[in-house]
Amino acid sequence: MRSVLKVLSFLVLGQCLHAQSSFIVPADTLNKKRFKTAAVFAGTTYTGFSIGLYHAWYKDFEQAPFHFFDDWNEWNNMDKMGHFYTAYFQGVLCYKGARWTGLNERRSIWTGILLGTLFQSTIEVMDGFSEKWGFSVYDVAYNIAGVTAFGLQQNYWKEQRIQFKVSSYSRPYSRVPILARSGQEITSIENRADQLFGNSFAERFLKDYNAQTLWASVNIHSFLPEHNRFPKWLNLALGTGSENMFGGFENAWENNGAVFELSETSFPRYRQFFIGLDVDLTRLPIDNYYWNSLLSILNIFKLPGPAIEFNTLGQVKFHLIHF
Repeated sequence: MRSVLKVLSFLVLGQCLHAQSSFIVPADTLNKKRFKTAAVFAGTTYTGFSIGLYHAWYKDFEQAPFHFFDDWNEWNNMDKMGHFYTAYFQGVLCYKGARWTGLNERRSIWTGILLGTLFQSTIEVMDGFSEKWGFSVYDVAYNIAGVTAFGLQQNYWKEQRIQFKVSSYSRPYSRVPILARSGQEITSIENRADQLFGNSFAERFLKDYNAQTLWASVNIHSFLPEHNRFPKWLNLALGTGSENMFGGFENAWENNGAVFELSETSFPRYRQFFIGLDVDLTRLPIDNYYWNSLLSILNIFKLPGPAIEFNTLGQVKFHLIHF
């Protein structure tokens, strides 16, 4: 829960870092004034956000010597997909900011890779000194995979033919009473979800792994021969998600001394895989740089649409609209 909020918060940082730049036409050659402005803004924002992150997440928890933490399979690895996704878009957005200053293509790509890695590494180092968490090698691996996915595409294709997106929604949970092991205390899935994921739409969007889907949105047109008639804006989307997760590794928790546990039969933790359609907002036939810049920011989200679900329970489901 906590890690995805941090990860996606850094995505917001990345957006804020270069959103103002994306509305200005990139310079053809290095513009020293723009470069200094971007460097100062990036440094100030990064420093302020790092300090804010420490006070918001780590200050009230006991610190410890630097240590590692094995979090593989926590949240069915949905948090790892969050790391990949966030690192990818940090790379993309920082690349765009570098191009705005007039840096050439190669240097802009490396700027995206290095800054995306820096942002994510800051989180991992803070985790490493926290008693409650720890430095995760798996998180770092997914961070590197994310910026690599950006860098390789930009270097070899000069565009992002496979874009990574997120979708989520504020889903309801059951209010049916659940007894503690002692048979005395009562809670519900809704109460547990409120504790884990928060109450507001923003908190649920960022934290609720049960409602999130991470997508690889593939632009078919760009892989076909030149001058093909396939719509440039229509993508094939491949997604992954998980269900029935009310704890990092298992559906058991303690609340005010009472221990609650969900039956694996009634609440099996399972993985989901989706095939659906998506719209690449950056390829819509709009001849306006400012609108295209706005759409490029909104393009980090997968639009709701029809999808087919395959899951590890052996089920196949059709969703008319999947968020």
